[in-house]
Amino acid sequence: MSATNREIAIPELSLVALVGMSGSGKSTFARRHFAPTEVLSSDFCRGLVADDENDQAATRDAFDVLYYIAGKRLAAGRLTVVDATNVQADARRQLVEAARSQDVLPVAIVLDLPEQVCAQRNAQRQDRQFGQHVLRRQHDQLRRSMRSLKREGFRHIWVLKTPEEADSAVVTRVAMFNDLRDETGPFDVIGDVHGCLEELEELLAMLGYAAERDQAGRLTGASHPQQRKVIFLGDLVDRGPDTPGVLRLAMGMTAAGNAFAVAGNHEAKLVRALRGRDVKTSHGLAESLSQLDAAEAAEPGFRKNVERFLDGLVSHYVFDAGQLVAAHAGLKEAYHGRASGRVRAFALYGDTTGETDEFGLPVRYPWANDYRGRAMVLYGHTPIPEPEWVNNTLCLDTGCVFGGRLTALRYPERELVCVPARRTYYEPARPLVAASAASAASAASAASAASAASAGPAVPAASAGPAAEVRRREPDVLDIGDVLGKRIVQTRHHGRITIAERNAAAAIEVMSRFAVDPRWLVYLPPTMSPVATSQRSGLLEHPAEAFAAYRSAGVDAVICEEKHMGSRCVAVVCADERVAADRFGIEDGSAGAVYTRTGRPFFSPELTGRLLDRLRGALTRAGIFDELASGWVVLDAELLPWSAKAEDLIRDQYATVGAAARAALPAVIDVLERAAASGRDVDALLASMRAREANAHAFTDAYRRYCWPVSGLDGVQLAPFQLLASQKATFHDHDHRWHMKLAERLAAADPLLFLTTRHVVTDVTGEDEATKWWEELTRSGGEGMVVKPLANYVRGPHGLVQPGLKVRGGEYLRIIYGPDYTQAANLDRLRVRNVGAKRSLAAREYALGLEALDRLVGGEPLWRVHECVFAVLALESEPVDPRL
Repeated sequence: MSATNREIAIPELSLVALVGMSGSGKSTFARRHFAPTEVLSSDFCRGLVADDENDQAATRDAFDVLYYIAGKRLAAGRLTVVDATNVQADARRQLVEAARSQDVLPVAIVLDLPEQVCAQRNAQRQDRQFGQHVLRRQHDQLRRSMRSLKREGFRHIWVLKTPEEADSAVVTRVAMFNDLRDETGPFDVIGDVHGCLEELEELLAMLGYAAERDQAGRLTGASHPQQRKVIFLGDLVDRGPDTPGVLRLAMGMTAAGNAFAVAGNHEAKLVRALRGRDVKTSHGLAESLSQLDAAEAAEPGFRKNVERFLDGLVSHYVFDAGQLVAAHAGLKEAYHGRASGRVRAFALYGDTTGETDEFGLPVRYPWANDYRGRAMVLYGHTPIPEPEWVNNTLCLDTGCVFGGRLTALRYPERELVCVPARRTYYEPARPLVAASAASAASAASAASAASAASAGPAVPAASAGPAAEVRRREPDVLDIGDVLGKRIVQTRHHGRITIAERNAAAAIEVMSRFAVDPRWLVYLPPTMSPVATSQRSGLLEHPAEAFAAYRSAGVDAVICEEKHMGSRCVAVVCADERVAADRFGIEDGSAGAVYTRTGRPFFSPELTGRLLDRLRGALTRAGIFDELASGWVVLDAELLPWSAKAEDLIRDQYATVGAAARAALPAVIDVLERAAASGRDVDALLASMRAREANAHAFTDAYRRYCWPVSGLDGVQLAPFQLLASQKATFHDHDHRWHMKLAERLAAADPLLFLTTRHVVTDVTGEDEATKWWEELTRSGGEGMVVKPLANYVRGPHGLVQPGLKVRGGEYLRIIYGPDYTQAANLDRLRVRNVGAKRSLAAREYALGLEALDRLVGGEPLWRVHECVFAVLALESEPVDPRL
């Protein structure tokens, strides 16, 4: 425990307890080595609750606060340092319990300085005037503590005995053994081998690995020409014909850096047996021990190497920036990257209900049914006839040793590769066909309950043996519990996004009453922020602010697209009804959906069907389905005219205002003109009313530009500006010129339906051409333009860059701010507007939309896609000025 080496290595995720007498320098040590936010001081917490850091009467409440904050930090995966004396066993016990409750490692750094040094330091501090007896008691308690720290549960203990040692110490943070997030693959993840060496060799050859042998011809390794690596999911040993051969190969591959391996329950038992522990030699252990004895005779030292290798296996690994988790029996999200006894137990043995089935085997609790994590979890442990995705988890144990197959998943390709067993090496306690029947019964139960899922909790399945009594949730079954209450959605592009409970409640109302079939609802577009307010005379918005914003974000080139005055539209289009049934589970004969940015259908089912026929025909004639090798696409577009969706809004809100103004103001002006003629001083008021009359006519002209009669689909137009996704890819990484060319192909295929979007590409420093174009657009009655990064998806120095900024024309803004907004006093008042909240909302909704598309294309369950879609709709309830 002595810290003769000045380097103090602590796990990146741990609870660090500073232990020492008052005056030993714990706070100074904490300030030197840890961030202020990482340190929880008992003195500071006393100050929080009692306004006095030395009020010992507040100690109990202060530690309640300290433990609460520590729990929250550890739950969030943040290193936490507790700065208190911690010389009493009871105080340390609570810290160890706090660490264990969050499955992190407790670490003790002990400043065991001489009592005289501590007394001298305390004497120099006005706030530490207490008797020598206090220090003596703390010193005695510390002496007793030194003998029990390891027994109490501290996994790492460092002791600094002199001021010089404390001053020269260097704290370094080391990654957890299970933290391989910097290993990004590609990987080949292999299920339970159980001593089946021939099948493993065949599988590796199919995966493209070149075998390596020693002089005796034994397999000692394998490597891939494209640097792929194997992940063994545990249970390499027992039951099969050649456990030593499998271990020799796995040991060689891991030592060479060509493979990783996690521990399985069979490895854990074999280690205990190799160490002479009293274990039952059942379930194939006897065969392994016999085979290892024979291998030891031919290769002295082999058993010891095996014991060392198996003992070093960790419970699970986290790969690829947290996107992949490998564990023998699976692992729920709260345990990913953590370290504790219960994490290891779950990873090796799984979770059980406490019951046994008719074969005498424990009934496994189906943890995967409740899994909601972002990471893909690959595991084995329980043999199944066929691998099946359940909520982004996959079991790869297909019972090779029982006569089934040895299976691997290629990551990130999600391709399964398998080889059949040469024969049945070991008779299973539960036949694989029985496991298949139980799985089928569970799946059938989930399917029958899917239509009633929204009405209440699912009814347990009809009994098919105890293993089938817990119903398995199908991936396309939605649960209201997934979206109610406060939610935190993890996104690839913007981190964690919080959805407030009140916003979720508003969204469920819209979603449940007005939205299209949720299986079509795979994306909702983000809101769009305007540019910062212009200070130019007579204007609220001007392109210069857009160019300045993108310059500051590091964007070099932008595309300026004509802003259509229509309604934002999402179109999900399938090549035919068969694709709709296979990919989206829709079997009512429809082959897509066209809906608003809040998920509502634009038209009746009959008219929507006709519109989809036109869309599908254009996509087919343009060759887009074939080019993308996809049976479906998702398009982002504008549907025109505005009146096709907003007729009631125009009639009830805008038209009534215009009609009332045009009716009332002439009468007012007439009265004022007669008053002026009679010599009354009403010139200023008359001028004001004439200006308001002109504004009223301008207001009416503004909204009428965006209305024209439609009959069925006659007069309806679509202006697509982005292809969002297809079967194999998302397209936010394609620049906007690519998307515009695709839109032009659609317009050529159906010029009556599709409208191209006029646009200008410019450098952000050469904005004159684009500004002149905007002035021409708005002068002729156009709404304005949207300025976007030409590259489309951009990350700047401060994170995700706005996907677009709208620059609206002065006349169009009359619709938004009212007929008289251009009056000087009104403009001055309107210039005091804050677009920051709108920008934040737009960025979050943009990230959620991208995440939904990534999950859709990645084949994740519908509820995972809907988590993001629902979050976008919920964010629309945030209190942001709707005029922005």
